[in-house]
Amino acid sequence: MATHLFTLQANWPGGRNSVGEIEAGNLKTTVSIPKEMDGPNVGTNPDEMLLGAAATCYMITLAALLERAGIETEKQALVSEGYVDVTNGVFTYQKIIHKPTIVLMADATDAMRKKAQRLAEKAEETCMISKAIKGNVQLELEATISVAEVI
Repeated sequence: MATHLFTLQANWPGGRNSVGEIEAGNLKTTVSIPKEMDGPNVGTNPDEMLLGAAATCYMITLAALLERAGIETEKQALVSEGYVDVTNGVFTYQKIIHKPTIVLMADATDAMRKKAQRLAEKAEETCMISKAIKGNVQLELEATISVAEVI
């Protein structure tokens, strides 16, 4: 069994509306509370970072599953939405909806299109971040699978 260690270093000057800095491997950015939560809105924030982690994990997992299945794509794109509920001043990350768009090559069969749909669903179930937040954050998938036009 292999264990991978990821380390993040953070500096925070203090106070709710301060601006901090984080660094983890190739990630280096400023962080603060977003304007929607009455913060200074400098750099990124935990809500965007959780959405980013979930989206990139899903996107990479999907790409790997399609590749292993021998399904070539002309295009893969993703829009992910994160919903935070605020009730009585309590912030709860409610749900994430992944909306992948997969355009298969022009010669793709209907069977390949169906398999791509199944793999889009499997990627959500097997992504490491999805598994980590499952049970706490609702996860939804709205995949669009199409075949490129013959030119």
